[in-house]
Amino acid sequence: MRPVIPYVTAALLFGLGVYGVLRRRNAVLVLMAVELMLNAVNLILVTADTTVRAQLPHGGQVFALFVIVLAAAEIGVGLAIVLQIYRLRATVAVDEVPLAERPEGER
Repeated sequence: MRPVIPYVTAALLFGLGVYGVLRRRNAVLVLMAVELMLNAVNLILVTADTTVRAQLPHGGQVFALFVIVLAAAEIGVGLAIVLQIYRLRATVAVDEVPLAERPEGER
């Protein structure tokens, strides 16, 4: 079996995720784009596991499971940060979030 279709699909998904991270202003959409990139990596891992015979049995599927756990933790922490920023700033636009702290006297 030639795994061209899953690899091309994963490349398209990853490219779409990179585009979403670079072009979106909404923090929730940026998190969704990161999830899209992680799912593309999962597709590559599972496809490589089925096509390449390695020493580890089902190694790609195990790594894909770890990526899924990492994605779940990332979404939990990311959404908590986004909700806290929304409570403080009343916006989730990534462009409007200051990266450095202001001194107490400045506003």
